[in-house]
Amino acid sequence: MTVARVLVPEKLAERGLELLRVAGHEVDVQLELTHEQLLGAVRGADALIVRSATQVTDDVLAAGTDLVVVGRAGIGLDNVDVEAATRRGVMVVNAPQSNILSAAEHAVALLLAQARNIPQAHAALIAGKWERSRWEGVELHGKTLGVVGLGRIGALVAQRALAFGMRLVAYDPYVAPERARQMGVELMDLDELMAEADFISIHLPKTTETAGLIDADVLAKAKPGIRIVNAARGGILDEDALADALRTGQVGGAALDVFATEPCTESPLFSLSNVVVTPHLGASTHEAQDKAGVTIAEQVNLALAGDFVPFAVNVAATEVSETVRPFLPLAEQLGRFFACLNDGIPDRLEVEYQGGLAGANTSILTLAVLKGVFAAGTEEPVSYVNAPQLAEERGLEVRQASTSSTRDYVNLLTVRADEHSLAGTLSGPRSEPRIVMVDDHVVEVPPAAHMLVVRNDDRPGMIGVVGTALGEADVSISSMAVGPSRSGNTALMVLTTDRNVPDDTFTLLQASDGILDIHRITSA
Repeated sequence: MTVARVLVPEKLAERGLELLRVAGHEVDVQLELTHEQLLGAVRGADALIVRSATQVTDDVLAAGTDLVVVGRAGIGLDNVDVEAATRRGVMVVNAPQSNILSAAEHAVALLLAQARNIPQAHAALIAGKWERSRWEGVELHGKTLGVVGLGRIGALVAQRALAFGMRLVAYDPYVAPERARQMGVELMDLDELMAEADFISIHLPKTTETAGLIDADVLAKAKPGIRIVNAARGGILDEDALADALRTGQVGGAALDVFATEPCTESPLFSLSNVVVTPHLGASTHEAQDKAGVTIAEQVNLALAGDFVPFAVNVAATEVSETVRPFLPLAEQLGRFFACLNDGIPDRLEVEYQGGLAGANTSILTLAVLKGVFAAGTEEPVSYVNAPQLAEERGLEVRQASTSSTRDYVNLLTVRADEHSLAGTLSGPRSEPRIVMVDDHVVEVPPAAHMLVVRNDDRPGMIGVVGTALGEADVSISSMAVGPSRSGNTALMVLTTDRNVPDDTFTLLQASDGILDIHRITSA
């Protein structure tokens, strides 16, 4: 193996650094670099390992002309420009499983601390107050825990809650019902979960769909006295609405490790006696940091040796055939579109390739579809490597088919499940992506960051109903396609908009006469 220079601008576990040295690499630790200093230090480096503070931007990647791999010692990749790395042929790897156990244990610790008022009683006692009656708590045994997000961390919390004798219910549209049953968990929608649960624990990623998910309206529908734990991401739970609900007693208590804005040292929640807070400590254990350092060192060693890298989150464009490469963004967009259209994942997904694509190795495209499907529903970045594992964990069966014949297009990529179908192709001399079929309605519209799919009665005035509602909400329509059904009774509108359709407008359209079904499609 050629000796490589590994630049480490943030503190990394010593065991990880030692693994790199044992592999024969030069480990260059330069802590607390400014951005300008990083641009100079990365020149000549073969690998760059960061945590959360260092911003690996396109200009950093441009300066690191010798970079083979960028490693993130943790899960999140918000500080790494993965798209730019992919474009430049630089592999990006992370340590997706390094902190899941620590995060799950912290959520359980918050659950217990809130139920038994442990921090409050501790503070009172050391202040000279013996207040047994004031800090009376509740038992977990026999209570219902609602797990909001049944990914790896949520599943570990559910597993531990079973040991306390709790009943488990969960909201997660990206988990198949059969998989949930195997875990001893009953799936239900969010409103039903809030009405049933005595406690909820949040384990969702922060996305367009989940931002502000648990707001005043959702809290108003909760079982009176519900207790809430959030050790996932700030902003999923509306903190102002939570404070109001705590004051009225609608919410009996809360425990938070994360906040909408961090660092957070002031909040209306801090003055409430039935609230427990910690400063984003979910991954702050010696074991988690050690695992992250060791894991990322192992991945970087593999990448530098040219071996298979199990935690790679991207694929270099040079590794994909010329036939398939242009379809990668479209495949991921179709997966994301399909998950929004289906409101989650089905039990089985069929991916079909028609035309010239049928003769190519399209396995990477199927992985791209899965990346899109799971993009909004997991607490860790979805990669070409872990997408099949996520499908297996969440009970999704994937089938792939190919046929060289296609009637209307040179190439066609179709995604289908029991109730929904979607097809796309590349069009014109610039190979621009197009959605050409939604639920067996023929349409043609470019995929976009914000889209709306409306199924309605096929009668005059329906386009006006939608257009007027969007106009009153100051939402501009960028493009639109209308496809009638074969029976002639219904039609489908697919619109791209300049921003996400507001909740009140979406609710208004749902209730409008003649609109049978409506879905928002977002890309983030």
